[in-house]
Amino acid sequence: MNFKKIISIVSVVIVTGLIVYGFILIKQIFSANTKFTEQEVFVYVPTDASYEAVKKIVSPYVENIDRFEMVANKMSYPENVKSGRFLFTKGMNSYALVKAMRANIPVKLAFNNQERLENFAGRVGSQIEADSLSLLTSFKDSIFLKENGFNEENVLAMFIPNTYEIYWNTSAVKFREKMIKEYRNFWNTERVAKAKKQGLTPIEATILASIVHKESVKKDERPRIAGVYLNRLRVGMPLQADPTVIYAIKKRDNDFDQVIKRVFYNDLTMTSPYNTYMNTGLPPGPIAMPDITALEAVLNPEKNDFLYFCASVDRFGYHEFAATLKEHNVNAKKYSDWINSQGVKR
Repeated sequence: MNFKKIISIVSVVIVTGLIVYGFILIKQIFSANTKFTEQEVFVYVPTDASYEAVKKIVSPYVENIDRFEMVANKMSYPENVKSGRFLFTKGMNSYALVKAMRANIPVKLAFNNQERLENFAGRVGSQIEADSLSLLTSFKDSIFLKENGFNEENVLAMFIPNTYEIYWNTSAVKFREKMIKEYRNFWNTERVAKAKKQGLTPIEATILASIVHKESVKKDERPRIAGVYLNRLRVGMPLQADPTVIYAIKKRDNDFDQVIKRVFYNDLTMTSPYNTYMNTGLPPGPIAMPDITALEAVLNPEKNDFLYFCASVDRFGYHEFAATLKEHNVNAKKYSDWINSQGVKR
């Protein structure tokens, strides 16, 4: 056998080997490599996670971790780990899995009607990486509060209830920055002018809206209730809002899980800046996070002559309104008699 023939045979063997290796490599890269039954799952990679940590995170979802790791190395992923929320779909191959680990998918973060900053921080912390403590600390930062015209009592007014797209790995400070930006976007020139027309600042309008929100779940009734409260403010009459008394009780007891359906006379005399029976004007902060319909009700109130209202026994969820105390007392007695007949003690 001459030298040229040997070279030809060796070349054929090498090429064949390369073809086989290439076929195996392609199979490893492009064959399905998932082991979950759902159509899709999300994996979460914490901030500053190492590649070794990522392997532990993805291993419950990957059929062959060695195959995944081989592709990851070839795609330089170990040197470029990204934190965030990543989507795996059933039947993905190793190449698609690694590629997916570079596409951070935002969460749709939603919140509404939180009664305290602590509850709000917990609600947000359950949806993004930042924990409730770091969020609460960022919300209460004295420099931030002063720079933006808030204090610890009224900073809840900064958060506009909605659904927001935000990356899961957003830090507490970055989340706060997004929320103050959304607050400024909401309180545009038009809305600030509407609040001013009612004699209110944006924060004051939010405080009043929180009371309106708690008074009625009926969105179509909120502008009328807002009109009543604005009438009371204009004549210097206490707001006399039961939801503020309920909030004061919860705050005093440090128990915001208790359910209070009835306010008694003794409750109305309790000492609290949130008791609008004992104090004129607005309380020092929102008693909850009002939704946008309550805010718009305060900015666009119904013009009426009513000064009083109480819950209706004929139209549940709605209220009966009156311009005089005499008319109101008739409505109030009707409601009191009905609630007594129901055996509601608290």
